[in-house]
Amino acid sequence: MASSIFFVLNATGQIPLFLGLLARFDQKRQLRIIVRELTIALGILLLFTFAGDTILQLLGITQPIIAIAGGALLFLISLGMIFSKSGDGEKALHREPLIIPLAMPVIAGPGAITTVMVFAHETANPFLVSGAVFSAWVLSLIILLAGSLIKQILGEKGLVAVERLGGMIVCLIGVQMLTSGILALVSQYYNLS
Repeated sequence: MASSIFFVLNATGQIPLFLGLLARFDQKRQLRIIVRELTIALGILLLFTFAGDTILQLLGITQPIIAIAGGALLFLISLGMIFSKSGDGEKALHREPLIIPLAMPVIAGPGAITTVMVFAHETANPFLVSGAVFSAWVLSLIILLAGSLIKQILGEKGLVAVERLGGMIVCLIGVQMLTSGILALVSQYYNLS
């Protein structure tokens, strides 16, 4: 579960984006921004881990529908990861970012939010899921804090290769989620008939 969440967060694939957007800030300030933005993203993910079912009930959305939508969304996100063009969105920000775009939607985007909500519902144990979220978050934080070093070691092509591999894994997670949602919806339909 933690590994699935980690691949959906896609920290390694986000290194060029973070470095590009934060390029005008000095190294110390970049590290502070990364820690702050990832802490906000963690809060958002934990909110949806614990309150996701309640939010869905208020909106009248059933769990199979969120699994189908989440699976389709992850599949589309994975295509962007696999077929991304290097240098996308690397324009430096003029002001220090707060929440948008780094915390949300880059880290705590729709795919990550849907994933934690589905896991929390399937396991019926939000504390277990929050542990997995925290584990994936810590690893993502370490990777993004070491982003400059990782980019030097792997190079641009190495980062693209890692992102594409992550994209393949996210694609598999998305297809599994989509399939499970369809099967649950069909099962729910025939049980109601």
